[in-house]
Amino acid sequence: MQETAIRVNRAPVLTLWAAVVAERLGHLPATALSLASVVAGTAARAKARRLGLAEDRASPDQPGGAPAPARKVTRLLGRDIPIAAGKDGALLAVRDGHPAPAAPVEAYLARALGPHLGEVRAAMEGLADRLEPEELNRIGFRLYEAFRPEVPEDVSGWGAKGRLELARIRAAADR
Repeated sequence: MQETAIRVNRAPVLTLWAAVVAERLGHLPATALSLASVVAGTAARAKARRLGLAEDRASPDQPGGAPAPARKVTRLLGRDIPIAAGKDGALLAVRDGHPAPAAPVEAYLARALGPHLGEVRAAMEGLADRLEPEELNRIGFRLYEAFRPEVPEDVSGWGAKGRLELARIRAAADR
């Protein structure tokens, strides 16, 4: 059976994967989408710094900065993400000092993956279901690296679309 070629950049793929992992960890869908947006944003900023497209920003926890106030944190794909209650009481990731709403993330994924969103999510959920939640969270970023679209590693790959193959998603746990 020939699969449809899905051309997409890496950011929405990581965003959807992080949301699927977060849901497998027991987070509600809105919380999962909010957390996923922070995971993908953090990864994008790290890549931009590595490529020389952005400079390091001083973190409040770095020497010379004021210590960050204590708040509730959850761990997702190797990142500690602060969380707080949104306006409706749902837990949301905190980005730039404010709860990150889920609706824009949902719309972003729908635009980026279009008619393929359902089949990509189903493949990711199948992969996530093959592992215990704690193990999935521990190795989840490495799994993403096994199936993410291939793009050039230099600046020419920044924002470039690559081919997402559902078979690679399904086979990622076998590696």
